[in-house]
Amino acid sequence: MFTPRDRRLAETAVSALTDQLDLAPKPGLPDPRDPAARVTGHDHHALRWSAGAMTSGLTAMAAAARRTGEPSAALRAELGAIGRCTEHSLRLAGGGHRGALWTLGLLVAGAALTPSTGSDDITATVRRIAAHPDPGAPHRPSHGSAMSVRYGAAGARGEARAGFPHVRRALHVLTATRRSGAPETQARLDALLAVMASLRDSELLHTAGPSGLRQVHSEVQAVLEAGGTATPAGAAALAALDEALRARGWSPRGSAGLLAGALFLDALKSAGRNGNSQGAGSGRR
Repeated sequence: MFTPRDRRLAETAVSALTDQLDLAPKPGLPDPRDPAARVTGHDHHALRWSAGAMTSGLTAMAAAARRTGEPSAALRAELGAIGRCTEHSLRLAGGGHRGALWTLGLLVAGAALTPSTGSDDITATVRRIAAHPDPGAPHRPSHGSAMSVRYGAAGARGEARAGFPHVRRALHVLTATRRSGAPETQARLDALLAVMASLRDSELLHTAGPSGLRQVHSEVQAVLEAGGTATPAGAAALAALDEALRARGWSPRGSAGLLAGALFLDALKSAGRNGNSQGAGSGRR
């Protein structure tokens, strides 16, 4: 049995994901400028459609956390089983979003277990959930697990076990950039870049290797040091970064899912300030 709060948490997470998809210009990532996926290889319309297919699975994850009542090994196993079923639904709907599903699924479960809408409380709960192994996880290696073994990258599991430090970093930059008076789009782009500047993205490691990853980190840092995307110099540096990543065929996909996680936590915090701690649609447009 699902409660209204279970559904609202899931809908807030999907809204955060679609907000991330609609953000532009995202360097090397799918966005509305490339709806036919000529550059990124991911059809923007299909990604929006498949994001909606995540709602039922995220609702079930919220319900499982609420019903279990603690970040236990049993909950971790149930979340893994729900996640694999949801991945199948995503493939049928057009694919994509595996990283976002991992991030948002754990954050939704953490929010369902946490009375507070504070990001630190929710991510601390996620850390306790992710500390348990998933007994049903497939044994075949993924790109992420292979890169973790080869290069020592934390990967998606390491991010979760650390309480999603890059989600928290993105949320901090999002808040600080808004306070500086930047428009919402630029605040979100700066939050994305804050993740890209230090994340050891397994997709980039797979396609570009460690030297390519270091190059991306340096180029992203140059945008931030130019004053961020709200300044003329920063906007020009962002355009150059986007052109370079697309020309090379490099896509920092891991950063996009983590930004969606930050937008989800931001929406929960906004709902809490407005007196609706039960969840809400994505906070700002």
